[in-house]
Amino acid sequence: MKYELDAKRLLCPMPVIRTQDKINTLNAGDVLEVICTDPGALNDVPAWCRINGHKVLETKTVDDEVIIVIEVVE
Repeated sequence: MKYELDAKRLLCPMPVIRTQDKINTLNAGDVLEVICTDPGALNDVPAWCRINGHKVLETKTVDDEVIIVIEVVE
């Protein structure tokens, strides 16, 4: 399944915390698209994924939004 997390207008560390909370409700193989406006999330969320074993499929910046696509790993 594919899910979307709106973390716009949240500052560090909230995008990471919201990402963690959402991933804890998902199953292995699910995909989560996190949309942030804090440019620091472009580093922080992928770092959290590396530490926790999840796979970052894509990162991109569109206008003022940072979009991070994550595959949940068991």
